[in-house]
Amino acid sequence: MTVTEAAAQRVKALLASRGKESVGVRIGVRTKGCSGLSYTLEFADERNEFDEVMETEGVTILIDPKATMFILGTEMDFVESKLESGFVFRNPNEKGRCGCGESFHV
Repeated sequence: MTVTEAAAQRVKALLASRGKESVGVRIGVRTKGCSGLSYTLEFADERNEFDEVMETEGVTILIDPKATMFILGTEMDFVESKLESGFVFRNPNEKGRCGCGESFHV
């Protein structure tokens, strides 16, 4: 998995504004939506035993072990436009995505 500079800067800003100490952020997947899976991103207060740990651009990204096989080779980016902003996951393993972009399947 790779993280763009824009995504790393946004993660840094979110961690700084949280108001409490965090280890980093944890990326995972969960069953949701019409295509089956969606990405999750949450503050991580501690490292779990089997988390995969990435240190990049000055931030710590923890990958939930249940998500590892689904997100191999994925690029995490942060994009902003006039109408929206958010994290974008470009996953070469995706076989399809729902029309609204909320879920995917591999």
